[in-house]
Amino acid sequence: MASCADILRSEFPDLDGEVFAYVTGILHGGGADFESVDDLVEAVGELLREVSQDTKDDGAIREICQRLFNTLQLDEAQAQRCSQVLLDAPIQLSQITDGCADASADVLPGLLLKRGQTSMVNAKKLEKAEARLKAKQDKRMERDSLKSSSPLVLQEASASQAASKKETRMESSGKNKSYDVRIENFDVSFGERVLLAGADLNLAFGRRYGLVGRNGLGKTTLLKMIASRSLHIPSHISILHVEQEVAGDDTLALQSVLECDTTRESLLREERDLTAKVNAGRGEGTEGARLSEIYAKLEEIEADKAPARASVILAGLGFNAKMQQQTTKEFSGGWRMRLALARALFARPDLLLLDEPTNMLDVRAILWLETYLQTWQSTILVVSHDRNFLNAVATDIIHLHSQRLDTYRGDFENFMKIKEERLKNQQREYEAQQQYREHIQVFIDRFRYNANRASQVQSKLKLLEKLPELKPVDKESEVIMKFPDGFEKFSPPILQLDEVDFYYDPSHYIFHSLSVSADLESRICVVGENGAGKSTMLKILMGELAPVRGIRHAHRNLKVGYFSQHHVDQLDLNISAVELLARKFPGKTEEEYRHQLGSYGISGELAVRPVASLSGGQKSRVAFAQMTMSCPNFYILDEPTNHLDMETIEALAKALNKFRGGVILVSHNERFIHLVCQELWVCENATVTRIEGGFEQYRDILKEQFRKEGFL
Repeated sequence: MASCADILRSEFPDLDGEVFAYVTGILHGGGADFESVDDLVEAVGELLREVSQDTKDDGAIREICQRLFNTLQLDEAQAQRCSQVLLDAPIQLSQITDGCADASADVLPGLLLKRGQTSMVNAKKLEKAEARLKAKQDKRMERDSLKSSSPLVLQEASASQAASKKETRMESSGKNKSYDVRIENFDVSFGERVLLAGADLNLAFGRRYGLVGRNGLGKTTLLKMIASRSLHIPSHISILHVEQEVAGDDTLALQSVLECDTTRESLLREERDLTAKVNAGRGEGTEGARLSEIYAKLEEIEADKAPARASVILAGLGFNAKMQQQTTKEFSGGWRMRLALARALFARPDLLLLDEPTNMLDVRAILWLETYLQTWQSTILVVSHDRNFLNAVATDIIHLHSQRLDTYRGDFENFMKIKEERLKNQQREYEAQQQYREHIQVFIDRFRYNANRASQVQSKLKLLEKLPELKPVDKESEVIMKFPDGFEKFSPPILQLDEVDFYYDPSHYIFHSLSVSADLESRICVVGENGAGKSTMLKILMGELAPVRGIRHAHRNLKVGYFSQHHVDQLDLNISAVELLARKFPGKTEEEYRHQLGSYGISGELAVRPVASLSGGQKSRVAFAQMTMSCPNFYILDEPTNHLDMETIEALAKALNKFRGGVILVSHNERFIHLVCQELWVCENATVTRIEGGFEQYRDILKEQFRKEGFL
């Protein structure tokens, strides 16, 4: 096939050297930039039409450009193939040089202007063509730069697994009837980062597994790989992953749950269609028999009891009778997530995957869910950082660490005891072996050159080689959080609401005659059902919402740090944590920003990664670093433990206990409340009540309510 130079010579025999050099330079220097023939026409078409002196029209110029484009594509393909060829023999550079000299003798005369010859090209046209090409290249570079600056968009989780021939045969033959899940020797990665390597996961049917581990190690990613069947799960095992909220439409909440039972819905739909045919006289005579079959199947699956079962699940998760008859589009995102959980519980899959289910629930709903899941008949795999929830629900704990999974029988407290004992035994064995190795090595070093002891030395060397290689305990780094003190001695009142009324709609009071107060020694936890007004009260205390009636009083030197349960919405996900602090608090050095982030576990490479690529818990830590940067003397925290791993929750509790200032928080994490709070406020019936007996008394009150309502 002719080269680009040959095509230009044949089509433009009078083309002068300057134009020839310019066009061939564009073609070969930026050939990869031409994605289509249109790009090439735009770059050199007008210039070629100019030098052809109107002997070629637009169609002819485009045809020539098409030939040039095809040649460039072929050259690029050949170059890629050649770059992968291994040389069979050495190449003599002198031969290449000679070849190049011969080739240049043919080409150069056409590229050089003869002495005294003037260029025929229009200088302005040439400048325009160069400007168009430069603009195109700049645009392409900008697009590539955007791609490279946002690697997280391209990053995806992936999983690979060593196939078991035995299981594959059983699966294809249909003989595998077991509902146990066995995933052996698999890897999971996120982008270039390996999360699990050579891991094994065994889930026995009917067991309830709690998946625990530090933030960012891949717990959520593992659930997604199982749900998408990127890891092999037998096809007859149904899987349901509660991940996304229910779509908002005109479907009633109760009906949305009932629709999860596809078998029941299909039978009812067919029954309605057949009945309509019979009533309209359009039947074929077989409808009666089919209807009898449908009625028998509906009775077999207890279809008539389904609405009552769905209603009990919804009520347990906080939906009263009125809410169950509302359309899904009327609910907020948090309530739609509850609907998604209700649908999963109603559908009763063989394998239920839950990712932090307590994050979306209040204490009352958590207590109900704990009780409901204790009677669950199939398999559950739940990611949770709520110790009390895992103690109540889990029959086994799976610990994700060091790119592997370790399984422990029993609840979370039992896991902690066994893990500590395992680590102690592992360390003891390692230390004992190290001493033994040193003892043998001393003998070898002492008699290495002693001919009389040569056989003994050889024996000791072989013994060393046969010893199994034990590893020291891989201790996880301790999580440390510290809230800077902004403490000054203020005279009370510090923060107070006096006879406050508040509503969004005058027909529905959120608070009526509310009176509460806090000081710099306060450690107050606010609990109550979702929608009772907890977050609203926090905003009134901060001054973000003004009371309709009543007075809010705050000390003039009070500086409040606020952590929202929707803290991620407040972060710019497209920049790094360091950049985020620099924009929020300009004028400091990068080291100061890094030190602040490091105080909350965001150090090293994590500090300069885009916030969007961080896990939920890591984003929470960034939000804490941002909140404390201005050294507040009073913290108001709305669900601060959501997405945090247990180690970070413990560290947060210690930091709050050491902090010399006031704290009011909303939380449903029982252990966190016990660790931090000295006072409990219950938000209900448009007011706030102080519970003297603390969380234990509140829990007993809820249990008594459940018994009266028939839920327990």
